[in-house]
Amino acid sequence: MKDKRKVFNDAIDLLIADAPESGVSMVSVDAITPFHDHPFKLYKGDRLNDMVESIKEHGILTPVIVRKLGSGYEMLAGHNRHNAAKLAGLTEIPAIVKEDLTDDEAWIYVVETNVIQRSFSDLTISERIAVLSTRYNEVCGTKKREEILEELHLLNGDGGHHVHQIAKSRELIGQEYGMTGRNIARYIRCGQLIPEFRNMLDDLSLALVVGVELSYLSAEEQELVKGVLDKNCISIRMDMAKKIRAAAGTITEESVQTLMGVDKPMESAEIVKPISVKLPATVYSKYFSDVAKKDVQGILEAALDMYFERKGA
Repeated sequence: MKDKRKVFNDAIDLLIADAPESGVSMVSVDAITPFHDHPFKLYKGDRLNDMVESIKEHGILTPVIVRKLGSGYEMLAGHNRHNAAKLAGLTEIPAIVKEDLTDDEAWIYVVETNVIQRSFSDLTISERIAVLSTRYNEVCGTKKREEILEELHLLNGDGGHHVHQIAKSRELIGQEYGMTGRNIARYIRCGQLIPEFRNMLDDLSLALVVGVELSYLSAEEQELVKGVLDKNCISIRMDMAKKIRAAAGTITEESVQTLMGVDKPMESAEIVKPISVKLPATVYSKYFSDVAKKDVQGILEAALDMYFERKGA
């Protein structure tokens, strides 16, 4: 722990020397609000409990990063530390206070700190969408982006100088994350989905390729489609999504129901008897132990849609 504390102190000394406006202050936990539209999920379960116990014993070793917002502060980096500190009973936490940041610059702090601290494979689909979209789009000038990344790596204790190149093509980003350029494009496109559909991507009740089709609808149209799905307790297949996308700009609740076959009575010849498919207990436990039984079919359909879409690509 002594070595970790030394790394922390050395990093802070360097940060303060290079950027005197970024000194560490003690800030009230109640004065800090989460970053607006924060795309990353907070820790839960054992991971959160371990962090709370660590903070109780050692305090917060690495300061959070916030930006001044009116009479309070907005969190940029350290949402989990902030949450755990409150649960640990702390009233103040160490923070580096940033001022006069644009929203784009603030967004870099939010996204890049999560990439530094967590493996890309550990991120949910909606979190990967946020990361890949940031990688693909230059949200601010090259110089400022490099300065921010250098600071974050330094604070993380790795000495800096691990700044990612920007202005990458989808293919180069794909090489970085072991994905095809085509799949990178799908993730980035799904950034246009409403939060409800991004949540469905996370719980696998919506296939990524289906999400791509729905992303071409306006937010209002997406909400309309989501309402039809919820109202009728159905999942959406690729063929349905393509029909709905083709009707973008003109769809209504009635037309969506028609395109999805909701209000179409089935002829006797169309009625198909259900087939029982057994899953090994180990598979069910691995993938569905925390899933409601009513949601299992939708997840399986979404997975199969994705599988056959990839197979045909």
